[in-house]
Amino acid sequence: MDAMTMKTHATRAAEVERTWHVIDVADRPLGRVATEIATLLRGKHKPTFTPALDVGDYVVVVNAARVAVTGNKREQKMYYRHSGYPGGLRQMAFKDLIERYPERAVERAVRGMLPKNRIGARQFTHLRVYAGPDHPHAGQVARAATSAGPADAADATEE
Repeated sequence: MDAMTMKTHATRAAEVERTWHVIDVADRPLGRVATEIATLLRGKHKPTFTPALDVGDYVVVVNAARVAVTGNKREQKMYYRHSGYPGGLRQMAFKDLIERYPERAVERAVRGMLPKNRIGARQFTHLRVYAGPDHPHAGQVARAATSAGPADAADATEE
């Protein structure tokens, strides 16, 4: 073999290392923060990214009730769902959704950016969204911040 021969490394499920990230979405545009969250959940920020494996990290989102939208979307953006029965179309405006279920706006935006298959469904389970600034994952985030390097610790505790 030649010294210049390169080998491609294929990541295995047992080699996946996950860290915890805390993202404060207060006063940040919904779509822009959703793409950042989807990238972390998929693992595309890692050099070991493999599309056929779930190599993503855990993401904790805080202050979901204070997420921003631009323009008139607060009043005009509508969320639709259908029961499957005739006349079963239900709609809710963004402002009503944020009042009743503040976590769902962020969850729906992120879910739409993940793959529409089993891997995407599994990656979505690594997302935790909270309406306020408090979350019960302080132990995991602190452990991830202390075990990571100085550059990774800043990402893991970003608030």
